[in-house]
Amino acid sequence: MKNSFQKYAATFVAGAALLTSCTKNFNSINTDPSSYSQSNFDPNYLLTTSQIAYTGSFDFSYDTWRSNLIYCSTMIQGFSSVISYWAGDKYLLNEAYTASYWGFAAAQTQGQAGDGAYPEQIRVIVDAMQFAKDKPQYKNLYQITRIMRAMMIQRISDLYGDVPYSQAGFGYYTGNYFPKYDKQQDIYTDMLKEVDDATSKLDPSADKPAGDAFYGGDITKWKKFGNTLLLRLAMRLVKIDETTAKTYATKVVGQTFASNSDNAFLKHDATGGRPTVNRNGQVLTGAPENANVKWSQTFINLLKSTSDPRLSKIAVVNGNITTPALQKGMPNGKDLSGIAGRDISTDPSYTSMGDYSSANPYMLKPDAPTFILTYAESELLLAEAAQRWGIGGSAAQHYHDGVKAAITYLSQYDASAAVSDNDAETYLTANPYVPANGLNQINTQYWAHTNTMLDFYESWNNWKRSGYPVLTPVVYPNNATNGTIPRRFPYPVAEANSNPVNYKQAHDNYPGGDVLTSRVWWDKQ
Repeated sequence: MKNSFQKYAATFVAGAALLTSCTKNFNSINTDPSSYSQSNFDPNYLLTTSQIAYTGSFDFSYDTWRSNLIYCSTMIQGFSSVISYWAGDKYLLNEAYTASYWGFAAAQTQGQAGDGAYPEQIRVIVDAMQFAKDKPQYKNLYQITRIMRAMMIQRISDLYGDVPYSQAGFGYYTGNYFPKYDKQQDIYTDMLKEVDDATSKLDPSADKPAGDAFYGGDITKWKKFGNTLLLRLAMRLVKIDETTAKTYATKVVGQTFASNSDNAFLKHDATGGRPTVNRNGQVLTGAPENANVKWSQTFINLLKSTSDPRLSKIAVVNGNITTPALQKGMPNGKDLSGIAGRDISTDPSYTSMGDYSSANPYMLKPDAPTFILTYAESELLLAEAAQRWGIGGSAAQHYHDGVKAAITYLSQYDASAAVSDNDAETYLTANPYVPANGLNQINTQYWAHTNTMLDFYESWNNWKRSGYPVLTPVVYPNNATNGTIPRRFPYPVAEANSNPVNYKQAHDNYPGGDVLTSRVWWDKQ
């Protein structure tokens, strides 16, 4: 759990202590004033590092590529692929791939020690928290690190279930390098309290963290971010603890994102802010992905059937053709085996691979933004809260505002992707909100929006929570789920060696087995 700075700092402190016993006032005379220690290091640098890591910048091809794209994007029928190692498209289990987002020893099986969310995100954000804690000059920075840690853990826990939380990242400070796996129920209970408390303590008159790559230290926006994250955390619980979900959703009404200008995203640097070899765009534009990863038929058919103005902005055929009528999604669960019915060339939709819709190139540029949390997500979740419980105003109005935001936010990707307010309103007039079908409409739009964000983690997790859109599972031989869409990632088998006691307890807690079809706590059947 030690990072390199901590190792050097510890070595320095120990050495200084020994030398002080021999030389009076050694530290004051001989310590280099430019040296860093826990007392003078600026934790803003760690905030920046953790934010970049959350976007998938570091070692992209070993965690976010495999988890977000190869698995989540295809399981949820956002993308489709015929590449054999894109196992999620066929509900096959590749244990190294499903373990990749976790990190630790799981990454070492791929020869990439340090990959994954725990070492690259959790350890770093905990360091930032520890450096900023109880220091008045970092008052807001400390609260932001608490919010960030909850957001990071939410994704990990939503993917795996019971995971290290209360002790995760604190090994250097506590000496415990074998963190327990907290129950997901306990994790969510604490995350809700943490985000609520941290958000309430953000102070616009205090520090504006210089290392904030999302908002440039704008604390007013961070307060909205915290409340929007709190809403997302709360709505995860609608199937398992509706009372808690309603309580927290009610609490944030009127305090969440107010427009697309509040969207949290990280704009990358094409020349070095994010190495192109690790960029999701590079993964999708390099061989063999460039020719064999397409928008799913399920997704494109939805956009075409409703004359959605996003279609001409997010999809291209044959390299650069954006004409809506020509867009065609590729069916999931196909391959290049040459076997009739399985090989894509034998599917009735097939004409050529180029005729299937790919992501528009602007979405895949090295300097394209990574979207973290958006106004559209917030409004659609508020629409659901209003539909379920009659709180926070009109479900129809929140739905309208959420869908409009989901259409018009594309301009934040690239000016060429802009959709006018008039076109968005035309779409909404033609596809009005119908309360009797409200939960389906809301969550189908949430799925469509998070697909365009390329945040397939969120697409998958919200689908597990809501059941919408209704998806038809693929049929593929020798799959690992008996033909059902996976519900979670199994724990990394390497944890059996690196954290055996805690791993075994968590592993054994799933009645149906630690498998793709087992469900996390909030995913009540």
